[in-house]
Amino acid sequence: MISLGHYLTLGALLFCISVAGIVINRKNVIILLMCIELMLLAVNLNFVAFSRFLGNADGQVFVFFILTVAASEAAIGLAILVALFRNRRTINVAELDSLKG
Repeated sequence: MISLGHYLTLGALLFCISVAGIVINRKNVIILLMCIELMLLAVNLNFVAFSRFLGNADGQVFVFFILTVAASEAAIGLAILVALFRNRRTINVAELDSLKG
């Protein structure tokens, strides 16, 4: 039987992997965005686990809204990255620090 502790352990493991990915890789913007998405999914897993454990649907409603915002954030982030790559020919974070309007 899978208990609440198993879900929380998996969520904590996913969150730690995403934080490690952000700390270790600071050069590639796409990998940074993927780590942020993994972080959001770890939090969503905890919301769903607590929602099921408590017998309340509020956590699942929050997950629905978080996934909606995360999908729009990913689409806008990738569109910005494509525009930056077309202008600069790189997605290296160190070279994107001098943005000029």
